[in-house]
Amino acid sequence: MERLLRGHPVRTVSVDGVPAEFVGDPALVRRILVKDGKHYGKGELFQKARVLSRAGLLAEDDSQHRHYRRLAHPYLRTAAVAGHAPVMAGVARDTAAAWRPGQEVDVQAAMCRAASDIALRTLFAGLPHEVSDELGERLAVLSWEMISKPLHGRAALRAQRQTPSRRLATAFADVRALIAGQLDSPDATTGYLSALLSDTAKDGAPALSADEVCGEAVMMLTAATVTTVSVMSWALYVLAEHPLIEEKVLKDVARTAAAGHRAPAGHGHGPPGYTLRFLMEVLRLYPPVWITCRKALVDVTLGDRALPAGTHVMFSSYLLHRDPDRYPDPHRFDPDRWLRTAPSAQDASYIPFGAGARGCVGEAFAWRELEILLGTLVREWRLTVPPGGRVRAAADTTLHPRRLVMVPEPR
Repeated sequence: MERLLRGHPVRTVSVDGVPAEFVGDPALVRRILVKDGKHYGKGELFQKARVLSRAGLLAEDDSQHRHYRRLAHPYLRTAAVAGHAPVMAGVARDTAAAWRPGQEVDVQAAMCRAASDIALRTLFAGLPHEVSDELGERLAVLSWEMISKPLHGRAALRAQRQTPSRRLATAFADVRALIAGQLDSPDATTGYLSALLSDTAKDGAPALSADEVCGEAVMMLTAATVTTVSVMSWALYVLAEHPLIEEKVLKDVARTAAAGHRAPAGHGHGPPGYTLRFLMEVLRLYPPVWITCRKALVDVTLGDRALPAGTHVMFSSYLLHRDPDRYPDPHRFDPDRWLRTAPSAQDASYIPFGAGARGCVGEAFAWRELEILLGTLVREWRLTVPPGGRVRAAADTTLHPRRLVMVPEPR
């Protein structure tokens, strides 16, 4: 992408034989997401891998999306996240306690289970312990299948024909079946599942069918898992590759713990501490949602291009985050660049969680989760890549390490 698309505000490309306009100008991307957001709907080029809900938060209709965004907000807003922190910390401690000195760890599998447990125990609190445990195991499997699924090409075209891979279909069905078994349970009276079940239409009837409730529940749980897995995997790998940065993170984590509080998990609270700057830099270089497609609902103009309704419009946070005009020496991992640079509100040069009306509703949740997981794991373990190990990026549903096996040693 950098070789072919850098320096072009808008350039015509082809994805699996379908023409699209690739937008590289961060100001134009912000226009698509924010100012003119109502003129763009969900794109179709990268929905081939989707087997999740088409209702609720993933609905094409903006009014329905806004409704379920408001429904989810009480469980994801900053005040609620503070209440979730003890649960996040407990899962992080359990994850660290499961590792053994010198024994190789499949980091992405471990992060799938940790993020799945956090999502279940915070957003779907109240489920019986045994159900939550089984759901956690199956959600971890589903999340990995989603993470590693191709977005385009022949494999994705097969999925478009309504025949997703057997492993993905099985994992999806397993999680849905477990959730469906809880819909009539008195335990399903707290958390987001309860909100979905109690949501009503104007006539007082349930707003969602049981099938749609299950789909929305799976979507929320999976969305709360897959991006965390990718970011945490890259974070632990980067620490192993940069000992000086690891030392600074460790000192910042120890200082924060000794002070009895944690740094603000987000922007707008003064200069970010080193751990937060580190995570911001991980998200800059390795944004999990690395490419996005929208579809023009009406005739639009982007720069000097007049585009008819129906045009596919693409942009990449991976490319935007590596813009040398915005980020000098863009490929260098430098957490301290965030002392000199702040995320811009005028363009989309830094959008790890998207922007506008369809930006990630769980951003505050994600910042706190990442901070707690990272802090707990680095206090307990130093991770290294085995000799001869080579880590490559895989641009699938998320941007993740193709394979990440690491060896923990106690601090």
